[in-house]
Amino acid sequence: MSTPDNTDEPASAPHAAFDDEAVLLVGHGSRREKSNEQVRELAATLESRLRIPVDAAFLELAEPSIDAALAELATLTSQVTVVHCSLFAASHVKNDVPLALEQARATQDIEINNGAHLGIHPAIIDLLDDRAAAVEQELGVDRTADDVAVVLCGRGSSDPDANGDVHKLARLLYEGREFDRVEASFIGVTEPTLEEHLHGLSKHRPDAVIVLPYMLGDGVLTQRVRDWTAEFDDKYPYVDALAGGPLGTDSRLLDVFADRWQEARTDSVEMSCDTCKYKVDLEGYEEDVGGARAMLRALAHRETHADREDVDDEPHTHDAPAKHVAVCTNRTCAEMGSPAVLERLRQEARDSDHCDARITRSSCLGRCGDGPMVAVYPDGIWYGGVADGDAERIVADHLDRNRIVSDLVDQTL
Repeated sequence: MSTPDNTDEPASAPHAAFDDEAVLLVGHGSRREKSNEQVRELAATLESRLRIPVDAAFLELAEPSIDAALAELATLTSQVTVVHCSLFAASHVKNDVPLALEQARATQDIEINNGAHLGIHPAIIDLLDDRAAAVEQELGVDRTADDVAVVLCGRGSSDPDANGDVHKLARLLYEGREFDRVEASFIGVTEPTLEEHLHGLSKHRPDAVIVLPYMLGDGVLTQRVRDWTAEFDDKYPYVDALAGGPLGTDSRLLDVFADRWQEARTDSVEMSCDTCKYKVDLEGYEEDVGGARAMLRALAHRETHADREDVDDEPHTHDAPAKHVAVCTNRTCAEMGSPAVLERLRQEARDSDHCDARITRSSCLGRCGDGPMVAVYPDGIWYGGVADGDAERIVADHLDRNRIVSDLVDQTL
């Protein structure tokens, strides 16, 4: 087990080619400022390591936003490499951040390289091993002499590819180490949840259970991990159980960030497309495959966080409208009158006393020649051949009263 190197000194002096380059470290964003400060601290230490400017930005719930940070960097440099704080590649990495970067490329005179998520990395496995060792010491157990079980707890995602990586990380932590078992669980969204998994684990009667929250910051979710672990410890007195700390700002994370930075700036980023639900037809996720659907989800998600100051007490609550309407304004639809449709829909929505919808423009929906196209979510109704005169019916019937305008329906998803 290695000891983290807490020095910020780089292995070598910066190359002259770095003179006109900066890094943008992108975090999710939290209603807890302590978590946001952690991302900023990581950005500062990464700047010391790389010896080039490193700024922090957030996808939602915190400032600055990605577009605001890129606009600021565009005044200082001509090339920015985006490095993700995301642990796995789910919808934020695959959809939301790329969408924000595409929008920035359209408005900023700057080259933007997009890196990969933190993912599976030897430094992270080493870090988790140390987190487990700290809990062992606190419990007074020894993995070489006692039956010690480890539960790696991730946030949980609707993306099976990301959830699969949690299981892979758990297996790699098990390999070569003398734990009795290392298993994966989740806070929510998918199964098994930590709460359920711990009760099942009690049947094996290990001497100790170590729960490792696989998260960067110490916030609402890590507290939930501690609470569930404490409840399990009280309920099963024959098992000692304790939760460890999150990844935090450990210096080994800088090694991962530096690798992801080099991959992005040298155009060698590799994403998992063979098991990505947006790329292939996975069993149980057939409705998610296809770029247009992914893009619409990203648009809707981005819109729900437009108000960054009005955040609920839940860690990831969306102040979302009842419906999101996307109007294709790509070339073919635009030539057929979609900009007028967009403005008329917005006007009708503003004039309505009952309409709870956000209406935004979108890029191509893949129905060229059948437009203008209007997609209404979460209903999954696509209208085709829409004229500006149809806007009143779409708002009054569909958005106000949930009555589909059947003669305009192009397809349902």
